[in-house]
Amino acid sequence: MRQHICLCLAALLWAGFAMAEPTGTFRHAHGIGSGALSSLDPANKGQVPEITEKIMSRLIRPGLDGRPQSDLAISWQANENGTIWTLNLRPDVVFHDGSSFGSEDVIYSLNRVLDPDNGSPARSVVKMIKKVEATGPLSVRLILQSTFADLPLQLMDKRLRMIPEGSGDTIAQTGIGTGPFMVEKFDADGITILTANKDYYAGPPGVARIEIIGISDSQARLQAFLGGQLDMERGIKPLLRDVLRRNDRYIVQDIPTGNWIGIAFRTDIPPYDDVRVRRAIRMAVDREDLLKLTLGGGGIISCDTPVAPNDQYRANMSCPQDIPGARALLAEAGFADGIDISLYISTYDESWPAMAVAFQEQVAAAGIRVHVEKVSSDGYWSEVWMKKPVVATRWGERPADQALNEAFHSTAKWNETYFKDPGFDRMLERARLELDFNERRNYYIHAQEYLFEKSGTLIPYHVTQLVGLSSRVRNLDPVSNDAVRWYLLTVDE
Repeated sequence: MRQHICLCLAALLWAGFAMAEPTGTFRHAHGIGSGALSSLDPANKGQVPEITEKIMSRLIRPGLDGRPQSDLAISWQANENGTIWTLNLRPDVVFHDGSSFGSEDVIYSLNRVLDPDNGSPARSVVKMIKKVEATGPLSVRLILQSTFADLPLQLMDKRLRMIPEGSGDTIAQTGIGTGPFMVEKFDADGITILTANKDYYAGPPGVARIEIIGISDSQARLQAFLGGQLDMERGIKPLLRDVLRRNDRYIVQDIPTGNWIGIAFRTDIPPYDDVRVRRAIRMAVDREDLLKLTLGGGGIISCDTPVAPNDQYRANMSCPQDIPGARALLAEAGFADGIDISLYISTYDESWPAMAVAFQEQVAAAGIRVHVEKVSSDGYWSEVWMKKPVVATRWGERPADQALNEAFHSTAKWNETYFKDPGFDRMLERARLELDFNERRNYYIHAQEYLFEKSGTLIPYHVTQLVGLSSRVRNLDPVSNDAVRWYLLTVDE
């Protein structure tokens, strides 16, 4: 009886907390990486994730452990051969405009991504879906082209947000969703203002207002944080960790992630269309030293695989620096005197300049002469990335299948190196068809080993992210950005 009373009391206390009036303002920045293309359309290349993550919900989200957790779908199950998935939707959810969320919105949101005419980069994540149909007001059936055992992992993609049926023409500016915050004003270059959605299904958020400020330069973002103009800066330099921790004005979170930065070489442009050249470049890198020089050791070495270190499908590989081997491969490819590389970077990511200089010094011993070209951060993703032959790049954490398909499959919209390899594509397709976990894992591991030999992307390490917070911030989950439960956040007045 006593236990029952305690549980009831705890429930009442939690209910009181959940119904508390939102208070205070939380401020942070985004990098305006898409320039004039920036929008609130979650399925668009220019989406601003720092905003859409707070205003729109997914069907399935990553939990604090990275595993699939219910969001707008409260349960899901597949048929015995993994070709049909049924999702049961959360009842009594409303959009910011007051309309009810239901099956028709799921059908519209997913079909919009699947339509090739819309050009959504998220299409590669769910293109195995052949048809989306309602089985009730709060139930949908996803009929796949073929077996896919890991569909819930795909549905966690940060761009697969649910929007109201028929809102595609206006969503880029309105940002109407079912998330814990609503858009009061959208200004990608200035200050975007979000306000608390008191009708959020998990209860009112803790803060009343979020200001998301467009600051393209990483150093300027850091200075704004240190100057008290921002309450959060994700990606604090390791050198500042101890300094901030000694100051009672700040809090620092250390978060191992699947995020990575690297260098992308277009495999459709000489001399990078020769697998020996791009393999030689990657062999010439000392990854341990690069990690130390760039991030102060705050990361985990990667042998050119985008799969996160803690992912169940991660391949365990070794990739020490090999200058003689790199020189031999270049000579075999007809470049006995070495090659010249123009590497384009910006200050969008504050680690890029340090990475570029360290890379330049390391590969020089192999006869690889790197010329670092610094360009504007504003519009970097729309005007430089995927256009210049060699560019600095960065990716957020994704499940293995998504990471491999989205960056390297021949048909992927974000295949930044234009890597076209039918054999690699078949490995990924076979993995998706395999219901046995161990066999499926072997396919994914083999695909990563294949990339290590042939890809055009240098992925030297995955980042341990340092998140700087002002001391007034409370209840920010110490996890990757994609898994943060923003409605729990509070700030001291």
